[in-house]
Amino acid sequence: MTIASLLAPITGQPGPARLAHAQDWMQGRTLYGGASALVAYTMATRAFPDLPPLRSAQIGFVAPVGEEIALTAEIVRQGRNVTQVRSEILSEGKVALTAFWLFATGREANALRPADPPADWPGPPEDNAPAMQQGAPSFIAHNFDIRYGQAKGSDHGATVRRWARLTEAHDLDPVAKLVLMGDVMPPGAMRIMQRPGPISSINWSFNVLDPQSMSPDGWYLAENASQFAADGYSSERLRMWDSTGRQVLDGMQCVAVFG
Repeated sequence: MTIASLLAPITGQPGPARLAHAQDWMQGRTLYGGASALVAYTMATRAFPDLPPLRSAQIGFVAPVGEEIALTAEIVRQGRNVTQVRSEILSEGKVALTAFWLFATGREANALRPADPPADWPGPPEDNAPAMQQGAPSFIAHNFDIRYGQAKGSDHGATVRRWARLTEAHDLDPVAKLVLMGDVMPPGAMRIMQRPGPISSINWSFNVLDPQSMSPDGWYLAENASQFAADGYSSERLRMWDSTGRQVLDGMQCVAVFG
């Protein structure tokens, strides 16, 4: 099992670790962003196993993450309801990923507002054709089923939306699964690039709307949409819905657009 073996070296103790089964999760010369975020999240939850549910995260993709790493985790502040944890991945003694996690217990609601339903709902995943079967990064080919979440061939502006699910049986908790899957789509800026060139995520911030999300059959609709692009960067909004149309993740990302 590639997910379990990827996370097996993470004991919760600070120090070096070797991700011997990272190859299936590589995107170029670095670990795919969702996988590297999951490594840092797993370090935080194994270092402090009694944390409440994750509600929010801020992640900085600083440098490539490979097999040989070191891990750290610390509680920055622990209050009555909220615990804030920092975990980091180091490569060759320097920070490669830094993450700030906000864990919080649920309370009696004093404000209620459901997330807006997605526009142009594509219908269930089984009604949509397979996508990204050629030319996709290797981590997608090894680990994900992808189906279209938009009408093929029509103008989608600067938005990429696809159904996605993990192909491997796993025992990830619901939040760990969202962390792993939340960055799976390429940036929406890909659709408006004027010429070919590489794209690189710089950071990722997200709020978990449903820490107990259990989407039927494991399918989630993932969307990346460029809100503004200029000067070689794109401001992206990242969202995920379960297969019933309930939004479960809401995030933002800064992406470097080269070429």
